[in-house]
This record gives sequence, structure tokens and C-alpha cells, in this order.
Amino acid sequence: MGIDQKSPAITAKIAHFPAPARDKISRIRDMIHDLAAGLDGVGAIEESLKWGEPAWRPISGSGTTIRADWKERTPDQVMIFLDCKTDLIDRARSLLHPELTCSGNRAVIFALDQPLPENAIRTLLGWALTYHLDRKKRA
Repeated sequence: MGIDQKSPAITAKIAHFPAPARDKISRIRDMIHDLAAGLDGVGAIEESLKWGEPAWRPISGSGTTIRADWKERTPDQVMIFLDCKTDLIDRARSLLHPELTCSGNRAVIFALDQPLPENAIRTLLGWALTYHLDRKKRA
């Protein structure tokens, strides 16, 4: 698989999700690729499975890895996972609340029976894709 192409392993994983989860994770995947293409300094995305979960990472090193998944033990939701060593979940909690439901310092949860809050998700994903660039600017 080339860089910035959709991974067959992730496509296969998502295909096994129930339809509502498949639709939401596919939409999140598309948002990541769309944002990466439009954000200065981000560029190509590498897709992989990390801990069995779909994951996306900017090849440029501009940001942190984003993971998203649906799990049988929590069948009514999908989640976006971010590096717990970043301030991204704290930012989401303080700046995007109540649009997003955060869990601890690493996950944002979306109910399958609710529409995705796309503007909030795009903001969060943009922060993740440019996390290291933004830290360099602030230093």
C-alpha cells in the first residue's frame, strides 16, 4: 500500500462493523483524508491497524496518530482515540463541549443513533493532524 492510500486492512476491518458504525467510521476516515489534504504542512496520511484499530498518522510528523473504532462490548457507539499524552481531549472538553462526549484523556465517544457533530469532529481532527506543528509555533 502506498502512502496516502486507503489501506485494504482498514477497509476490511470497517466492512465487518454493523452498518451504523461502518458509516460513521468511514465518514471519520474521509474527514481525516480531506483535512490532511487541505491543511498546510500535513500532507500524506499513512493508514494502519494499531492494536487492531484503524489508525491514521501524518507522514510529515505534523500531528499525532488518530485511531477510531467500534467495539462489540460497547455496540451502541464509536470512538475516536487520541494520544493520552497530548492536551487534545482536554481542549475538546473545554472548547467543544457539549458537542463531544469525552472519556478520560484519550477518547471521544459518539452514539450510533445520533448524527455525527461534524464541525466539532473536524476541529478535533485538525488539532490532531497539526498537533506537533502547533507546539513548534507556540515554543
